[in-house]
Amino acid sequence: MTRPAARDLVVFLGPSLPAAEARALGPCRVLPPARAGDLFAVLPERPLAVALVDGVFEAVPSIWQHELAAAQAAGVQVFGGGSMGALRAVELRRAGVVGVGRIFGWFRDGLLCDDAEVALLHAGREHGWRPFTVPLVDVRHAVTSAVAAGAASAREGKAVLAAAAACFYQDRTWPRLLAAARISGAARARLGQALPAVPSLKARDALATVAAALDYVRARRAGAPPPPSPDAAPVPSHVRRQRLATARAAPPVGRPVAGAAVLRALSRRPDAGRLAAQGLRRAVLAALARSLGLTVPPSEVAAAERAWLAAHGVTPADRDAFLAAAALDDGAARALVEDLALESALLGASERILPDGPSWMEGLALEARLTGAWGEALRSLDRPRPARRGGRRR
Repeated sequence: MTRPAARDLVVFLGPSLPAAEARALGPCRVLPPARAGDLFAVLPERPLAVALVDGVFEAVPSIWQHELAAAQAAGVQVFGGGSMGALRAVELRRAGVVGVGRIFGWFRDGLLCDDAEVALLHAGREHGWRPFTVPLVDVRHAVTSAVAAGAASAREGKAVLAAAAACFYQDRTWPRLLAAARISGAARARLGQALPAVPSLKARDALATVAAALDYVRARRAGAPPPPSPDAAPVPSHVRRQRLATARAAPPVGRPVAGAAVLRALSRRPDAGRLAAQGLRRAVLAALARSLGLTVPPSEVAAAERAWLAAHGVTPADRDAFLAAAALDDGAARALVEDLALESALLGASERILPDGPSWMEGLALEARLTGAWGEALRSLDRPRPARRGGRRR
C-alpha cells in the first residue's frame, strides 16, 4: 500500500473554508477558486481525485462542465460540494461526478434551483479569500437551526429569509438583512446574536467534500480501481483550444509550463507549417473516419499507443512522465492514439470506403512524387547492377 501524497488530491477552495482546515484532514494540494481552464491545467499531472468546492463567476468564465467530464475520462474522480462544486456535481452526476453534502442534495432534489443561492462577495488571495457577505444557503441553514433550537419563531425565520432573498448577494450581511427583516427590535437584537453564531453550512459541506475525496484517494492507494470512463461526447472547438492553451506540460525536471507557451515556441520553428499541416491531415482523417462510422477495437488502440511510444524510445515505466511532458492526461492520450488507430483504419479501407477509392500503390506514388522519393527510386534503377560473383564451371 502506498501512502497518499499531496499531489494525489487537488482541492479548489476559497471563501467556503480556510485552506489550513482542508490540509488538516489529509495531504492535498489546495488551489484558488476554480475558473475556466484551471482543471484542464492540472490533469496532465495525474492527480487521483479532485475536490471542487469554490469557483469564480461573473467577472471571469466559470469552470466548464467539459473539464469535469474530461477529468472523469482521464480516470480522475471528481467530488463536488459546498458551492460551485455542488452546482457542477448536480449537472454532471450522470457523468460520474460525486456530489457531497446538504447543499448538493438541495439542488439535486430541486429544493433549490438558483445559482445565486451560493454566491457571496469575498476578498482575494492576499487576504485568504475571506468572505464579506453571507450566502443565501447559509442564511437558510442558520434560520432553520435557530427555529429548531427555539431561538427564533417560524414567523421570524420566514421574515429573515424573505429579507435575505430580496438582498443582492454583494450586499447580504447579517446586519443589513436583519435591518430589512420585518421583525421587532427585540427579535432583531436576539437574532443578531443567534444567527451569525450558527456554523456555516458551506464550510461543513466543504469539509465533507474534501474528506470524501481523501477517502477515495486512500482507497485508490490501497488498490481500488479508477472510476469507469464515461461515454465520450463531442468536444466543441473552443473547449479544445482552451485545453491546449491551459493544460500544463510537466517536464521531468523544472516547473510545469502552460501549453500556450509551448505552442508559441513551436510556432517559431522553421518547420511549424509542415508540422501543422501533417497534424491537420491526421485530425481530419480521424474525424472523417468517425463520420463514416468506422470504429477500432481497444486492442488496435493499445497497439497504436505501443507503436507511438516505441518510436520515441519510451518504455512502459516512463509512459506517464512522457505523456505529462506532452501535456497529456490519460484521457487526452487515449483520444490521441484512438485518432491514430482510426487514421490507419481509414487508410487501410481506402479502396472500399470511397467509390472507386485510391489504392495503397496510388498513395505511395503520390507521396513519393511530392517528396522526391520517386526520383530517388528512379535513380537507383539507373545504376548498373553489380556483376555476379563466380560462374559456371566447365
